[in-house]
This record gives sequence, C-alpha cells and structure tokens, in this order.
Amino acid sequence: IMANIPVIMRVLAASVRIADKSALLVREIMSSRDLGIVDKVCGGQKNLQTKADTAVEKLIRASLLAEFPQLNVIGEEDEKLDLTADAKAGSDDQVLRMACPPACANLSQEEIVVWVDPLDGTADNFPLYSPPPNLPPFISGLLDHVTILIGLAVNGEAVGGVINQPFYNYQSGPQANLGRTIWGLVGLGAFGWNRAEPPVGRRILITTRSHSNELVNLCLDSIYSPDLCPTPTKKTMTGTKGLALRVIEGEADAYVFASPGCKKWDTCAPEAILRAVGGNLTDVHGKKINYHKDVKFPNTGGVIATYRDHQTIIDLVPQKVRDNL
Repeated sequence: IMANIPVIMRVLAASVRIADKSALLVREIMSSRDLGIVDKVCGGQKNLQTKADTAVEKLIRASLLAEFPQLNVIGEEDEKLDLTADAKAGSDDQVLRMACPPACANLSQEEIVVWVDPLDGTADNFPLYSPPPNLPPFISGLLDHVTILIGLAVNGEAVGGVINQPFYNYQSGPQANLGRTIWGLVGLGAFGWNRAEPPVGRRILITTRSHSNELVNLCLDSIYSPDLCPTPTKKTMTGTKGLALRVIEGEADAYVFASPGCKKWDTCAPEAILRAVGGNLTDVHGKKINYHKDVKFPNTGGVIATYRDHQTIIDLVPQKVRDNL
C-alpha cells in the first residue's frame, strides 16, 4: 500500500513523525539539565550549540535516510549519519490519507532536497518581554521560541514543510500536553492548528530582535508607513519564533529581515507552509530563494515573508537596503 503513495507524501508523513520524536528528545535533554553547550565561533560571532542540536539532527538524518536513502539531506549541524540513532519513527496517518497535488505526484527521492534545522532558537539572545539574558532561548528557558524545522524542496523551490514547537503550551502548567506540529504542502494546504484569517488592510510587522541593525530598522520604518495603511499598523521585535511562523498563524502580516543572517534551513520549511496558505517569502528584492542542493547556505538577500500584499511591501524597501543586500 505504501508503495502506491507518492514519494513526497511518504517523506512528508515520515518528517511529521520524526519531528514529533525529535521533540521528545529535546524535552528529555532539557529535563536532564545537561545541555552540553559549546560555542562554534563562526565569523567572529558566537554560534552556540547544545547537545540537543546534534542529537536531533542525527535522529532526523538517520530516520529519513533509513527509509529514503536517495534523499538529499542538508542540516545546520552537518552531522554525519549515526547508524546507532533510532530510525523507527514511522509515518503520520493524516498525511498519508491526503491526496497528493498533481505537480508532486511523480517525484523521485533524488529530486527532493531536505533542509533541516534541528533546533532553531538556540542562538537567539533576546527574549520577547523581559530583560535579555546573554543566553539563547533553549538555554535560558524562552521555550516558546524553540522550533524543529524540516523543509522539502523540489527544483529549487520550497514545497513542503514541518515546524515542530517542542514546548508549545508549556505555560499552561506542569500537567499540560506539550508540543505541536504544523505541516503543509504547496497545492494541498497547511495543517496542525486553527488559523485565524488576518484582517484585510492591517500591517503588523515583525523582525528578529537579535539581528537588529541600521538596515533592518530603515527597512521597517519605510514599510511601516502608517499613512499608507489606515487600519491598525505597528512594528514589533520578536524571537526566532517570528521567522514566518507568526505570519503563518495570522498574528502578523509581514516578517522583515533586512540582513544576511539566516540560512536556507531557517527558511525552507516556513516558506513552504506559508506558500501553502497563500502567502509568500522572498528576499528583499522580491526574488525567490533557491533551495537546490548545491546552493550556498546563507540567504544573502535578506528575507521578507508576507501573507498578502507581498509586492506592495517589496516596493517599499529602501534603495539603500537593496544596494547593501
């Protein structure tokens, strides 16, 4: 029966279960208090890594490649396949029951590139509503910012994505059911949460606090333009969770990142899910981000993610920002 299901649906179904299993591993490591923090100094900047980053990436790689050995899997930590990792995650039944979009129905494993961020949020130094400790959210306890990202790309385009929040609902108390998984496929839709349709004409902008700089602020100020948008309009800083997820959820209308700081594994899964609900994600020039297996990892042109009015917002990006990215 599984052999009759298109490969993209089987990979996506496996990715959902693998993300769920990875979340259990993250919570176990968090509970142990043995985070194994190291600093992978990169370009003179801190790049903190925990035991969970490497353990989760090994689990994701081993689980995917055990079932789909011809996949192209690219991860942030560049962990080699660990044959001792548990590769028995299974497949999500809801995904397998869905009808595959015709454009994806005849893909082979080799045509799919999987971009993995095993623990997005490790290096974000700034919490949302409290004074910033010099610790990232996974380490400092800003748990709502932590995500596991698995993105599927075909022909260089983000088409499928899984976002798992291992600690979602943690503020509801010690007995709360933790975690949720959002997933989507372009041409099929997105699933895993009750999405609120944002009001037409609203323009709530978000960006990442830890990468704020002159270009980011200049871009935000230009796009903000309250006189051009008569309904409620505001800017806000957020943690890593803000990278498109709040736009996907309908809490914000645009994520603006006028900086070269994020990578392909940061954007592939969120872009695919955003596209699945009708949104868009490009660089600041309005160009699509390329996810072919041989591309350079950094998104050097920045990122703008929107639910609607994408070109309108792109047109408001200042020339100085365009010239520098």
